Amino acid sequence: MGIRPVCEVQRLGRVPYPRALALQEELVARRRADEIPDQLLLVEHPHVFTLGSGARLEHILVDAGERERLGITVHQTTRGGDVTYHGPGQLVGYPILRLGESERDAHAYLRRLEESLILTLASYGIEAGRHPHYTGVWVGDAKLAAIGVRLSRWITSHGFALNLDCDLRYFAAIVPCGIRGKRVGSLAQYLESPPTLEQLGDRVVARFSEVFEREMVEAPRAVASAIAGRS
Repeated sequence: MGIRPVCEVQRLGRVPYPRALALQEELVARRRADEIPDQLLLVEHPHVFTLGSGARLEHILVDAGERERLGITVHQTTRGGDVTYHGPGQLVGYPILRLGESERDAHAYLRRLEESLILTLASYGIEAGRHPHYTGVWVGDAKLAAIGVRLSRWITSHGFALNLDCDLRYFAAIVPCGIRGKRVGSLAQYLESPPTLEQLGDRVVARFSEVFEREMVEAPRAVASAIAGRS
């Protein structure tokens, strides 16, 4: 077994979506230049609808006035997929990885992201899996995690959103990921005592390390806070 690549974990707390998007673009450029190792950003966002490259505007079901009342912003993004929701109580992960020669398969990368979350849920006794037709992580017909990524010259960005204890009513204002007739769920529905976002992040990091064969190194909190707060 060879030496595993290092992946720094940046726990950034609650970050506005535009800042997170700009940060990813900056880190992708720095990773391409080999200035930094692989990164895993763990964040929480204020209420936001994000539009992927395949998004249809009619999949946002509320008008601008209602979005303002609910405190929801809308942002175009560079990932694939349709519209999704991010908000408080949801753990969002953005891996910035330089995929090695043996990892350069976009489909396999998506399946590995799913696997890391399936194993995370299994560690809480939740039997999750894949849907035969849709990306993401599911418990029965309820989707607990959405996945939307970008690969640019085999450097990854964007990633996953895992619902811990978010207000699921916000998903009713969109057609989540363009999928009609399916439920959206959260960990809190399956656990008597849900973990905190930080505790959930710990388990995600451990499973991510196993699946992607990275050595996870925690970035100092002061460094992470400075990165998240830069304008």
